[in-house]
Amino acid sequence: MEVYWLSILGVLTLCLLSVVLAIYSGSSKGFAGALSGPVIPADDENLLYRIDRVHMNSVEALAPFVVPAVLAMMVGVKPTILAALVGAHLGIRLLHLGVYLRGGNAAKGGSIRTILYVSGALVTLLLLLVTGWAALN
Repeated sequence: MEVYWLSILGVLTLCLLSVVLAIYSGSSKGFAGALSGPVIPADDENLLYRIDRVHMNSVEALAPFVVPAVLAMMVGVKPTILAALVGAHLGIRLLHLGVYLRGGNAAKGGSIRTILYVSGALVTLLLLLVTGWAALN
């Protein structure tokens, strides 16, 4: 596993990011006097809504990426390939977070935010394919 240290750090960073966003979302709602759960109204202009959604987006993207990343280590995907995929996914998730929290037109659905989310999903799909290929060979 030593050769996968970069990928392991990347996966742990993705997990930490999700935990930090959970704390940020919960504390932001608490300070605003909002109830836990979904933020209503669902409006991209509402910072609480964006904080909640960026947290939920990170949770939604985490498991489908982390599971094949761990499996990739088990089936022997080349460490450099896995590190590149983990790094790309982490970078995309951080950009997505920044764009979403900043707000404005870039944070609205169908814009840069959506492009980043779909890009992360495509990296996940590529990881699934690479891991599956390695498992079959």
